[in-house]
Amino acid sequence: MKKVNAINADTLLAAVDLGSNSFRLEIGRYDSGQILRVDYLKETVRQGGDLDENRNLKPEAIARGLKCLARFGERLKGFLPVHVRAVATQTLREARNRDEFIAQAKIALGYDVEVISGVEEARLIYQGVSRLLPQSDERRLVLDIGGRSTEFILGQNFDVHSTDSLRVGSVAWSLKYFSGGELTERAFIRGEVAAESFLDAVAHIYQHQAWDIAYGASGTVGAVAEILSYANQNTNLRENNLPADRITRSGLDWLRNELIRAKHTDDIVLSGLKDDRRAVIAGGLCILLAVFDLLGIEELIVAKGALRHGLLYDMAAENTSDVTDLRDASVERLASRFSIDKTHADNVAAVALDFFDDIRDNLNSENRQYISLRRKLYWAAQLHEIGQAISHAESHRHSAYIIDNTEIMGFAQSELHRLSLLVLAHKGKLKKIEADFFDRGFVAQLICLRLAVIFCHARQMPNLKNLKVSIDGQTIHLTMPESWLSEFPQTCYLLEEEVIAWQKTNWNFKVSIQDRPSVTSHASQADS
Repeated sequence: MKKVNAINADTLLAAVDLGSNSFRLEIGRYDSGQILRVDYLKETVRQGGDLDENRNLKPEAIARGLKCLARFGERLKGFLPVHVRAVATQTLREARNRDEFIAQAKIALGYDVEVISGVEEARLIYQGVSRLLPQSDERRLVLDIGGRSTEFILGQNFDVHSTDSLRVGSVAWSLKYFSGGELTERAFIRGEVAAESFLDAVAHIYQHQAWDIAYGASGTVGAVAEILSYANQNTNLRENNLPADRITRSGLDWLRNELIRAKHTDDIVLSGLKDDRRAVIAGGLCILLAVFDLLGIEELIVAKGALRHGLLYDMAAENTSDVTDLRDASVERLASRFSIDKTHADNVAAVALDFFDDIRDNLNSENRQYISLRRKLYWAAQLHEIGQAISHAESHRHSAYIIDNTEIMGFAQSELHRLSLLVLAHKGKLKKIEADFFDRGFVAQLICLRLAVIFCHARQMPNLKNLKVSIDGQTIHLTMPESWLSEFPQTCYLLEEEVIAWQKTNWNFKVSIQDRPSVTSHASQADS
C-alpha cells in the first residue's frame, strides 16, 4: 500500500512531549533511516505539582502550559498535521479537567494533543532509546523516572517484550516527602521505603535474569548522571573512574549524603544540577535508589533516546514503508484474551468495511482521513463482542468499558474512547451514548457497524449483492432487493427497529426496497 504524505530527505518531523515536569519540542529531519536533530526546545512547566485536592489541574498550571504551547506553536507554523505529534502523559492522565486543557492546548499549539496510556508511553520510550543505541542482540531493561510516573520496559533490538507504568515520580515524591524543601535522613528513608512498596508489584518481572544491560532514559536519570559526571571529576568520586554516562549505587549514596548535608533544597550546591531540577531531585533519587535495590542493578547506562524520539521514529515508520501497525497486533491480542468468536468478528468487519466503502464519496474526506476512519471501524468490529466474556446481558456495555479502561500499545486514550463509543452503540438505543452526532465520520462508522451486526445476526456471512448504503445530507440510505423481505424476515424486522433507533438523533435512516416505497425515520424538530 502506498503511503500518503510520504516523507523524504527534506521533510521535518516534530514531536511535542507534555511531561509532568517539562514540556519538550523535538524537531528532526529523516535521513536514511535516522532522524537528525534540527531543533530542540524545553520549558519547565511543572504541571505535575499543580493538581488540586480534587485532581483538577489548577488555573495557573493550565496558563503556564498554554503559554508554552503557544511558543512551540509559533515554531511549528507551516508543518503539516501528519508531521506533528503531541502527547501528554501522567499528569493529564490523572487530571479530571484534562478535556478542558486539551481543547485549549490544541488551539494554542495549532495541532492535536493526545493523552497516551502508561504502556503506550513505555513503548514509545523504548522506541526512542533503542533507535539511538548501537544495534545489538542484548536484552535490555529501560527505566524512565518522570514527574508523576515511572516506566519499565524489557526489550531486544526494536521489539518490546514487557512494559509497566507506575504512578510514582520525582515531582509527586518530592511534594509528598520533601514538601517543605527539608532534606533529612528520615525523609529519605520514608521516600525510599514508599517507593519500594510501589515498585515491588512489578519487581519480579524486571529482575536481573531478564536482562543483560540496564538503561535509564531522560528525567531523573539524566539529571543524576550529570551531577555525578561533574562530581567524578573531583576527589569525591574519582575512585569510580567511570564514563560520564554511568550511574552506580556508590554514586547514588554519595548524592544522597550530599543532599542531606545541604539540609534544604534552596541550599543545594552541586555542579551539574539545573535550577529546574533542584526542587524535585530528592524525590527522583528516592525512586532511583529503590529501583537499584529491588532489581539488583549495579550500573545504569544513561540512554540518549527518550519519548519524543520514539514519537519521531513512529511517524517516520508510518510514512516511509509498509510496516505493520502496532495497533493491529494490540487489537488482536485483546480479542484473543477475551476469546472472541473470530470468524464472526471477521464477518462483521468485512460487511462493515464493505458498507463503509460504499459511502466513501459521501464523506468528502481526504484519503488519509478516510483510511484512518476505516481502520478504526475495523478495530471496533473486531472488539465489539469482547464483553461477552463477562456476561451476555449488556455485553456491549462490558465491551465498551473494557476498551475504555484497558491500556494497549499503540493507542492514544482518545482513540480508545472513540472505539468504546462505537462498540457501546453497535446495537440497541442510540440515545444512551454521549456521542457527537454532528461528526459525520463517526456517524458513518456507526451506521456501518450497526448494519453489519444486523446482517450478520445469524452468525454467517451474508450475501451483500444488490445491497447499497449511501449518505445524502443528514439522511442515511439503505437499498436492498425485494427478495430480502421473504428470504430474511428477521433481518428485515431488525432493520425496522433500526429505523426507529435513529429517530432520537438528528439523522434520518431510510430503507428502500428496489422499486417500492421506502421506510424511513424522521428526526422530529424537538429531537434535532
